This record gives sequence, C-alpha cells and structure tokens, in this order.
Amino acid sequence: MAALFTGKILMANRERDEMDTERELVRALENKVLLLYFGSGQCPRCRQFSPILKDFFIRLTDEFYVERASQLVLVYVSRDETEEQQRRFLRTMPKRWLALPFGDPFSRELELRFSVAEVPTVVVLKPSGDVIAGNAVGEIRRAGAACFRRWQEAAELLDRNFLLAEDFEDWSRRSITDPIRRLKYKLDKKTEAKNKGRREEAEESS
Repeated sequence: MAALFTGKILMANRERDEMDTERELVRALENKVLLLYFGSGQCPRCRQFSPILKDFFIRLTDEFYVERASQLVLVYVSRDETEEQQRRFLRTMPKRWLALPFGDPFSRELELRFSVAEVPTVVVLKPSGDVIAGNAVGEIRRAGAACFRRWQEAAELLDRNFLLAEDFEDWSRRSITDPIRRLKYKLDKKTEAKNKGRREEAEESS
C-alpha cells in the first residue's frame, strides 16, 4: 500500500508532522485496510456523513471500545476550498486520521484513478492497492463497524497475533537463513567451550 504514496507526503492530523519517507509510510500503511475519504467540511452531505465515519473509525481503533486497534488506516483527500477549512474540519476528526496536504495535485490523481465523481466517497483498499469497495459510504451507514470484518477477510491481512504490523520493517530485513545462522552460532559457541575445556584439562595434566 505504501507504493501508492511513494514520493508523496502524508500529514498527521492536527500536527505539522509529515510522513514522506518510505520507512514512515510502510510503518503507517503496511498490512492494513486503507480508507481514502474524499470529502469536504463545507459539503452538506459530508457534514451528515463525517460524524458517522468518525464514530465508525473510533469504534475500531480506540482503546475505549477495543482491546487492540483494528488494522485500519484512513487518509483524508480534501475537496475543501481553503487550507483553513481543511484544518478546521480535521480538528473535529480522530487524531489517527492522515491527510494529503491541502492543494496537493495528487488528490486529483487519486480522484481519477478511483473514478470519484462525488463526495462523500470512501474507497476501501487492500494492502496490495486492489479495490475492495469503490464507495463504502452506504455500507458504513448500514452496517457500521461490522463491515470491517468483511474487508479484513477480503484483504487477507496477516494476523497481528502472529506478526505485529509494527514489526514488519524488522521482519522484512530478515533472511530465511537467519534461523540456520543462529543455530550455527550456538553450535560454534558450544564447540568453542568444549575445546577450551579440553585445553585447560591438558594444561593441568601436563
């Protein structure tokens, strides 16, 4: 999924922090269902839907509702008229939301790529970038947080009980021969200890 944003910048909500390195993007997006929310704080339909999406996201990611945050990330793609309007809107949304910088031309590229004709639109993507839902606004309205289960199965996410998403970076660096090398290291240490013991015995006997 990070490949979709390679060379781009994502902003952390309500902060000036930018995530524009491959490492930061992988950490934020890998092994997660991605929601692209095309909307505007000034659009009447968006003003009706945004609180529903906010509640949906919080119920899946906030520790008040869930023991462990769902493997879900949201990127806001703004159609706001000014940067201040975008900033004001995002201040009312969850801190975990990400956003493209205001006026980023990549917003238009995403609209064309996913055939976004109106707002609000929520495009649901697998970690691979394949589309699960072209516009999940109706599904989120009807099913609420329950629809994440279907997306999770469609995305074939790697269970974090087996491998935490945050561990992906370290895991990706490991070679499949690592266990063999570690075993060889242990055997070498044992052999070295045995040889040392034999040398000490030989020295004492002489």
